[in-house]
Amino acid sequence: MRVIGCQIDIAWEDKAENHRRVLRQLRHLNSSEPVAGALVVLAEMFSTGFSMNVRGITDSESRATQQFLSDTAKEFGIHLLGGVVTTDPSGEGRNECVLYSPDGVEEARYCKIRRFTIGGEADNYVAGTEPVIFTLQGIKIAPFICYDLRFPELFRAATRLGAQAFTVIASWPQPRIQHWIRLLEARAIENQAYIIGVNRCGTDPMHKYTGDSMIVDPRGQVVAHAGPEPGTISADWNLDYLLEYRRTFPFLDDMLPWPCMT
Repeated sequence: MRVIGCQIDIAWEDKAENHRRVLRQLRHLNSSEPVAGALVVLAEMFSTGFSMNVRGITDSESRATQQFLSDTAKEFGIHLLGGVVTTDPSGEGRNECVLYSPDGVEEARYCKIRRFTIGGEADNYVAGTEPVIFTLQGIKIAPFICYDLRFPELFRAATRLGAQAFTVIASWPQPRIQHWIRLLEARAIENQAYIIGVNRCGTDPMHKYTGDSMIVDPRGQVVAHAGPEPGTISADWNLDYLLEYRRTFPFLDDMLPWPCMT
């Protein structure tokens, strides 16, 4: 399965402009490397930036970003996953990622479990409660969002549910970028799983972002690594390769049985 990460410099709270930036990237890539059938991954809150202004950026009423994801998935014939903000019944936000099929149909939705408390996220967004698993071309995939990456118990719980690969979408700032790199490698190694991490680049009113989107294989080998500028990364995920590696080095069989979620 072809997996593609789109790294953009996100225009602050400007959905229309960010939609245009994603389309330009995909059309440019598609002109040289057809993307039909691929899983394409966009960053956390890719259409607005990592904003605590829930009322100003929510997608619950206009559904502009969710419609964009649906329409773009249909246009290119891809499975498209991107971060959106919606409004919870409590009135707080939900930091979610949503996957759309090549027919433009919603295939999966995940709400971020671990909120970035020191950035104000816990004051403005509700927490998700459990991992989500979806299957594409036989590969079981669990999506996560940014700060989730620091909590290995979430990834282990997903692995117990059958996950063989992970997507991590993020707004991970430059001062802690080495943590991003090392943790993506660690989550792949300890779960013998593929992982794609898609970060943003550029700046927002608070931070600078250096991108460093990555794809890592189940052995922890980095197979694609973006620089600090907008662009795309891609790689193939091979289920037979993953299953053979897990068979020849079956340490997941020794996982303890309890679900360390709480």
